Amino acid sequence: MLKVPDHQVAGHQALDGKLGPLIDDSGRFYKPLQNDERGSKEVAFYTSFSSNTRIPDHIRRFFPIFHGTQLLEASDGSGLYPHLVLQDLVSNRIHPSVIDLKIGSRTWDPEASEDYIQKCVKKDRKSTSLPLGFRISGLQTYESKESGFWKPNKKYIQGLTVEDVRLVLRKFVSSNPSLDSDPDCLFASTVYGGSNGILAQLLELKAWFEDQTIFHFSACSVLMMYDKSVLEGMRSGADVKLVDFAHVVEGKGVIDHNFLGGLCSLIKFISEILTSPDE
Repeated sequence: MLKVPDHQVAGHQALDGKLGPLIDDSGRFYKPLQNDERGSKEVAFYTSFSSNTRIPDHIRRFFPIFHGTQLLEASDGSGLYPHLVLQDLVSNRIHPSVIDLKIGSRTWDPEASEDYIQKCVKKDRKSTSLPLGFRISGLQTYESKESGFWKPNKKYIQGLTVEDVRLVLRKFVSSNPSLDSDPDCLFASTVYGGSNGILAQLLELKAWFEDQTIFHFSACSVLMMYDKSVLEGMRSGADVKLVDFAHVVEGKGVIDHNFLGGLCSLIKFISEILTSPDE
């Protein structure tokens, strides 16, 4: 039985008769292929990545498992439609806190049309993509049984400034994210810190991006996730995943400085939170 994802925080959603991703009860995520070259490029990336022997095993864990493609009834009622079949990254979580960050000061690839490039440039200039090298695309963080999730709306997300981004990254690991008072960063050391925390995982990715020249990940997102339901055991189930590969191009022997620069900026912000959680 296919259904609309409960914990999607960004991108096209299968609501109100629109085309969007679906999930099932077996832990799979069905993403409709975009109907231009972006859809075929994303399939090509997953196919290439899955079989590429130059990808280290410890890096593969940062990417969703790829199960091929499948024709399914589209969520908009238009009939059979091709979908990517991927791992549902939050299927084993009870109350997943998730933040989607689009990485790079440039969110278009050099092979895109001039119209599309101008559209992306306009969006990048209005966001924190240019000053920070990344922007927040959406998030939710679980607050309590009574309050549920704090999930800012699209207008709030699109208006974030550099200082707002710093604040939201602190709220993401706080017990009081929805309040106007200062976030308490109660879970920062467990979620962001530690040998298996988000910062350690981002640093592992950074080390690979400082060397890999196989792909350029234009307009790719980093998902950071954890589950407060397991925090009592001083574990957070914190995970970093890369998603959205419709604009990936071959690296051609050149390091992906656009993605690497945004990743370094994100690492700096999170490091600052761990160093000074009360500021």
